[in-house]
Amino acid sequence: MKIFFYTGPQCSLCDLADVELGNTSMFASLEIEKVNIRTSTDLYHLYGARIPVLKREDNNKEIGWPFSTADLEEFLQ
Repeated sequence: MKIFFYTGPQCSLCDLADVELGNTSMFASLEIEKVNIRTSTDLYHLYGARIPVLKREDNNKEIGWPFSTADLEEFLQ
C-alpha cells in the first residue's frame, strides 16, 4: 500500500509520527513517499497547519496528527 507522508523541515511532530508508523504491523509492506509541503504553495496551504498528515493512495483517506499506533492500524485496514 502506498502512503504519502506530508511533512516539513525540522518537524518534531513528524518525527514522532514516523516512530508511530514504524510501530505498525503493516510497516514492512508500506510504500511511503515523504512529501515536503514547502516545495509547493498548494501543499503548504492545504497541509501547513496540519502536518504531519498521512494519506492513502488507494482511497485518498487521510489521518492527521495526533495519532497512535492503534489509530494507524485502523487507518491502514
